[in-house]
Amino acid sequence: MSDLSLFKQFAPQAPKQFQDGNNAVIYTRVSSADQEDNTSLASQKRYCEAYAQKRGLNIVGYFGGTYESAKTDDRKEFNRMLTFVKRSKNVNYVIVYSYERFSRSGIAGASIADDLLKKYGVITLATTQELDPTTPSGSFQQKILFLFGQMDNELRRDKVVTGMRELLSKGYWVWAPPRGYKDLNKGKATERKLVVNEEGKLLKKAFEWKAYQQMPIVEIASRLNKMGMNILEKRLIEIFANPFYCGLIVSKMIPGQVIEGKHEPLISRELFLMVHKIRQENRTQGFVQNKENENLPLKVFTKCDKCGGPITGYLVKRKGLYYYKCNTKGCNINRSAKAMHEIFRATLQSFKIGKEEFAIIKLQLEELMGVFFKTHIEEAKLLKQKLTESKRKIEAIEERFVTGEIDRNLYDKFRPKYEKECFEIEQELGKTGGYKSNLTKVVNFAAKVCLNPLVLWEKSDLHGKRIFQNLLFPEGIIYNRELDCYRTPRVNSFFSPIPQMARALKKHKNGDFIKADKIPARVVLPGLEPGLF
Repeated sequence: MSDLSLFKQFAPQAPKQFQDGNNAVIYTRVSSADQEDNTSLASQKRYCEAYAQKRGLNIVGYFGGTYESAKTDDRKEFNRMLTFVKRSKNVNYVIVYSYERFSRSGIAGASIADDLLKKYGVITLATTQELDPTTPSGSFQQKILFLFGQMDNELRRDKVVTGMRELLSKGYWVWAPPRGYKDLNKGKATERKLVVNEEGKLLKKAFEWKAYQQMPIVEIASRLNKMGMNILEKRLIEIFANPFYCGLIVSKMIPGQVIEGKHEPLISRELFLMVHKIRQENRTQGFVQNKENENLPLKVFTKCDKCGGPITGYLVKRKGLYYYKCNTKGCNINRSAKAMHEIFRATLQSFKIGKEEFAIIKLQLEELMGVFFKTHIEEAKLLKQKLTESKRKIEAIEERFVTGEIDRNLYDKFRPKYEKECFEIEQELGKTGGYKSNLTKVVNFAAKVCLNPLVLWEKSDLHGKRIFQNLLFPEGIIYNRELDCYRTPRVNSFFSPIPQMARALKKHKNGDFIKADKIPARVVLPGLEPGLF
């Protein structure tokens, strides 16, 4: 067979040759948002248009016009331009200001330009670097320019990173101020003055809630939101894990290093470690601090009388004994845990009542507390009466509508009004209606606790002890070393009258009822604020 034309379909095809045409697209970009508003983009566009006009090219599309990093070629506008060019059948050129505007990814960028030429017959031209990529020498020169762009990018990046590392090692924060801070010298790298702002003061409270009260992240975030600081739980976790807030700097740029920061600390380092419950050791003094220890239930709950700071605890290993201590210099509070626990046991025993006193104290306490909640109880009673009246109105208007006394217009006018009244009353009733029954439950619980508060505390685990301590003394207790005793800013209102009631009962051995109105409305247990246990 001499006709070979039938076999051409099996022969490899030659690369697509550039086809004559004068359609072009223009791609412009800057590498950062700071440059987006300057004249660079407009200048690039103007030069590209002049270049197209000079060569008699017809512009069929504009792309870019924004900031996109050329470190990689994963760019939205850049990829949109490539898609347009590849899908169009009549685009012959891509015009850029310089090849570094096209790509700084070196060989990868050169490969993209080469692919456009060989597969789609589209030439990539730069206004400031005229060459002919369709020739071997022009193609080589283009690749060299792409490589230089990549090398320049790496050198610039290295200079920036080196400078940032240098500043970090000197204690200067090189990024935007973290949440809770503001920069008083904005724009001056080595003269930055990062200080705590109003949000920072709220974040300090968040650290304290977490450290001193072991409050869950969810509750802390909720509290901050109510105080006007909108923050997500995830962001709060990141803040708690950032040593920046205690005056230190760590970064991936200086791995393994912890640098003293030049900025104002939001919290102390001790508080930061308490948040993370970190075990600390002091080898020279031979004791170990432990943030979670069954042998130190009064730790943090107890405050120093001199400085107001939390009292921590430690173990003297050579003696096997636990101690409480204030870490503030000059306070000199250092007391054995055994002694401080005995004082606290005596404090709890002051709330103890006998079984024979239970019923009468419970009755007196309920009557006394009823005075405080009298307004709420009366309000609930009035609301119930109003609710009954509104429901009667609805029943009456329904009856009058059914019997034909009123027409549909009047019925539709008044029924929604009465239903709205019922809904609003029920909402208010939901807030106040349970006071009486809840008051009885709380009083009963408080009285039962006081049957043997010491045993309840001693038999509880660490978590249970803390709950009980905070229930009885919501603001903690304060230890005075000179007098070797405790005092407290506040006792739970349901417990504070009980010791005085018990003492009064002992004076009436015949069991006569003591009228609750003879007990002052604001009973304060002797030994509390301003006195001592």
